[in-house]
Amino acid sequence: MEKANGMDISRTRIGVVGGGSWGTALANLLATKGFQTEFWVFEEEVREQIEKDRENRIFLPGFTLSENLHPTNDLARVVAKKDLVLIVVPSHVMREVSSKMSAYIGSGTVLVSASKGIENVTHRTMTGILAETLPHLDGTRLAALSGPTFAKEVARMAPSVITAASMDPSVAEYVQQIFATPYFRVYTSSDRLGVELGGSVKNVIAIAAGIIDGLGLGLNTRAALITRGLAEIRRLGVHMGANPRTFTGSAGLGDLVLTCTGDLSRNHTVGKKIGEGMTLNEILAEMRMVAEGVKTAKSVYNLSRKLGVEMPISQEIYRILYENVSPREALHRLMTRNLKQELDEY
Repeated sequence: MEKANGMDISRTRIGVVGGGSWGTALANLLATKGFQTEFWVFEEEVREQIEKDRENRIFLPGFTLSENLHPTNDLARVVAKKDLVLIVVPSHVMREVSSKMSAYIGSGTVLVSASKGIENVTHRTMTGILAETLPHLDGTRLAALSGPTFAKEVARMAPSVITAASMDPSVAEYVQQIFATPYFRVYTSSDRLGVELGGSVKNVIAIAAGIIDGLGLGLNTRAALITRGLAEIRRLGVHMGANPRTFTGSAGLGDLVLTCTGDLSRNHTVGKKIGEGMTLNEILAEMRMVAEGVKTAKSVYNLSRKLGVEMPISQEIYRILYENVSPREALHRLMTRNLKQELDEY
């Protein structure tokens, strides 16, 4: 194994919290790399499947999981006495799960969030929630992992890139070394906020992309959406203090393009079904896995209004999801807004 900051990382004690498709793919990546990986899953049946059959048939079917992956329903066991804990839970349960971790996780643990979302009430990013619920943890040891990565493609070892972001460069480099493999290339960043915002807001834009495809509007419209969607994400990020260059990287443009064009995107799927005429309630009733953009749309709508940041696409998606505005009415409003120059002042 490689060394991080001159230290052998082969003995790193790792826990992974969250047994969905993305959590399973990342946990298995670490286990396949040789780490003995403690893995917290919520569902008893998922634990049993992995123990007996080495497969998570509910959330990541078709992939044999490493013998180094040790599933359990005991959260304390997974996070206690660990050097690094990766948390990959849906954004709406992040506060509850991290609060339960508080009594067991050590102050020196490196805590990495691979969850993407913005909390509805507080408008905090996922590391923002972790900092609040784990006040004894050194804030410089918080990191975010985000980029254009579908779980199934990482699980089948398709070449992928991702960004590890921390305010402390040495922590980002440590996470980089832990996760990097010949098929999973990890870049570092000091812009944790920008990386998290890019990974969160792109899910809202991906719902819009799905709506476009559901309506059969074509490639011109999709390209326009991605371009103007990126402008909105960048505008919000810069207003909040993020580095504008982050949004041209893997956690910005890369992730946005992936989720707006890839059939594996749950957010794109939600949007496509809306464009085809289904209601949000009908769509969610069919889904077991979470489409983060549905809840994040509410956060982005309220946050953008609070901060006075212009985000017309995101705001129209909120209206489609929560105010029963028709997609074609929302599109007409977007296309007939006051004409303006393209580039922002930022």
